Amino acid sequence: MTRYGWARPGDINAFFGLTLDNLTQMVLLFTLISSVIPPESQPPGQYAFTPQFVLTRMIPGTALGVLFGDLVYTWMAFRLARRTGRPDVTAMPLGLDTPSTIAVSVLILLPTLREEAQRLREALPAGEPFTAVHHEQAMFFAWHVGLTLLVIVGVFKVALSPLGNAVRRWVPRAGLLGSLAAIALTLIAFLPLLDDIVAVPIVGMAALTVILLTLVVHRPLPGNIPGALAAVVLGVLVYLACVGLGLAPPLERTGAKDWWYLPALLPALPEGAGGWPWLERVLVTSLEKLPIALPFALATIVGGIDCVESAAAAGDEYDTRTILLTEGIAALLAGLFGGVIQTTPYIGHPAYKAMGGRAAYTLATALFIGAAGCFGWFGVLFEWLPKPALFGIVVFVGLEITAQSFHATPARHYAALALAAMPALACLGAILVKRVLVPVVGPAGLGQRAELVVLWCLANGFIVTSLLWGSALAAMLDGRLRLSAAYLGVASLCALVGIIHSPFPDERIALPHQVWESLQERFGANVAVLCQSPYHWAAAYALSAALLVGLSFFPTREKTEG
Repeated sequence: MTRYGWARPGDINAFFGLTLDNLTQMVLLFTLISSVIPPESQPPGQYAFTPQFVLTRMIPGTALGVLFGDLVYTWMAFRLARRTGRPDVTAMPLGLDTPSTIAVSVLILLPTLREEAQRLREALPAGEPFTAVHHEQAMFFAWHVGLTLLVIVGVFKVALSPLGNAVRRWVPRAGLLGSLAAIALTLIAFLPLLDDIVAVPIVGMAALTVILLTLVVHRPLPGNIPGALAAVVLGVLVYLACVGLGLAPPLERTGAKDWWYLPALLPALPEGAGGWPWLERVLVTSLEKLPIALPFALATIVGGIDCVESAAAAGDEYDTRTILLTEGIAALLAGLFGGVIQTTPYIGHPAYKAMGGRAAYTLATALFIGAAGCFGWFGVLFEWLPKPALFGIVVFVGLEITAQSFHATPARHYAALALAAMPALACLGAILVKRVLVPVVGPAGLGQRAELVVLWCLANGFIVTSLLWGSALAAMLDGRLRLSAAYLGVASLCALVGIIHSPFPDERIALPHQVWESLQERFGANVAVLCQSPYHWAAAYALSAALLVGLSFFPTREKTEG
């Protein structure tokens, strides 16, 4: 038997690539949800987490999921090498899921924090100010909603791991990947491009150019320097030069005093939480946000199967069920220790194999990310890594996901892929509108703008909407009208209870009569607004489904070659 060469020089390049990818997700989470502005100075509709809370509560458990997953994948590489006798087995890479990081940050954690802060403000006696203590309570509530959702997602992924191939057959790729492609372009690529890269273009564009040249074009740098590492180093050097010349703003300090925090199993409740009633509200809120989180869990399952297939094409035949089970347990473990972002196998196995990576790179990544999360190293890194230098790799991830979505979807379903992208574009518009209007009219005033109700309806629940729209059109394109009608029937039920097309800016789910009464109370007899009620949306889908069922009884003539 040939001895397994588990550590090779190529593991150095692979380590930097995988570690920087995970580090980028941590920075992304930290950047999206935290603010150095003291809580008492933050506008009510723009409350954010404090840097110290994110670093000491959310990051350690999240890093623990990466530690566990990459350690297991390292062990799987040794087992595969022993079984096959091959010395060149490359471990499957695992890290934090970029789409989930964006969705959990923008669509779950921040909205939940702001809703809970608003609830606490309204419960205060007249004249009593909203203090940092109240803000701390709201942060704890939103955090527990996030970790509860991750536990549920972990259980969901563990349960579906034996059915991974069946799930892949049930859900059309155009439906599943359409929403991810739109998220990749809008939330993953466009928002960081807008907020960070072009904010300091001399830094951001230089780093982005290196990323595009090395990771998209696949042109190697002199000395085979890893492209991700070269982009960050170049960006940092250019940024420091610009700061020294007064051409760029200095880095914001996190203000955190203590970054070191060991994750605790089943994180304790905050003082004054009130026991079971508080936990019950956490659970109810988590279930209301579940339609946002579950499609991403399903996407990582299908993506995990794709990763196994790509590894097999490169020569490493891993067991699909074990790969999926590991990522599910990693997510579950992370949630139980306070993490908020799910893990996933990365699609880059063939690239890491081409670099010469074996098993040392996943082992080193596991140990580094785990130690950095538990001992506070991320706090130091966040203070020294400028976002324009780092977020070029996020743009690459967005482009790669979009390209992979089209590559993995049959050409005849491209129209379904494009249709599935529409609700995500509405979500981008809603995010930008909220940025502009919330500081002017406040979160309560946002719900009084009749001209925006249609936007809320299209944007809210967009992931589920995209999946159903894309799946329905894909079935139509295949001539399966009754299957398409079934997808529209599911959409009708989802719309009736607000899982999709909720007319509220906070995306809350409610019974249809409650939504109808709320719309009448706020907008009177405004027919244009009342047309966005759950009754109208449910009837629209039901009518469309009935139309397709009726047409299915009239077979069409087969096209002949002319």
